[in-house]
Amino acid sequence: MSIAYESTRGHPHLAASIPAARADRRDRVAGFVLGAAMLETGLTAGVFFAFDVGVMVGLKKTGDRTFVEAMQEMNRSMNESPIFLAILFGGPVLAAVAAVQQRRRGSRETTRWIVGSLALSAVWFAVSVGVHFPLNDEIVRAGNPERIADLAAVRERFEGPWVAWNIVRTVASTAALLCLGRALLLHGRSSQAGTLGPDT
Repeated sequence: MSIAYESTRGHPHLAASIPAARADRRDRVAGFVLGAAMLETGLTAGVFFAFDVGVMVGLKKTGDRTFVEAMQEMNRSMNESPIFLAILFGGPVLAAVAAVQQRRRGSRETTRWIVGSLALSAVWFAVSVGVHFPLNDEIVRAGNPERIADLAAVRERFEGPWVAWNIVRTVASTAALLCLGRALLLHGRSSQAGTLGPDT
């Protein structure tokens, strides 16, 4: 500290630029974290949406054995994929970090949008834990499709609620993405202005 102080004595402009540079660096880091949270949330929403309009629509046209076998294999592969799990849970974690950073910056409005995103992420997470995870486990535990006596019953217990509640996940995650988009826009405006301005 003393060395830094001595090096800036007699140079008030240099001394004033040090905290400004630090603030600029903090702004860039905060923007990066917020952008990463938005990216991961977008990927999550995209996965849910793909199941809504593609995967489940296609599987609906298949036979019971094909449906059960396909869902079993997809669940196994996703549960074993660190990339998928990192994307699924990384968005809310990064958003929480971003909220703390924005609060420290004094960006109240930006923080409110991030908190709104976290609340919406809590919705799809609760649906996943309360509905989809148990259904996924149940269909995997049903065993080899060749040995399941009533494939139609296994499919019926799974397909209807899984599809219906996945729409809730898609809507919640997409809304969370929009909230983060608004927060990132506000962050960019305040950073470019060099002041928190209206975002206080």
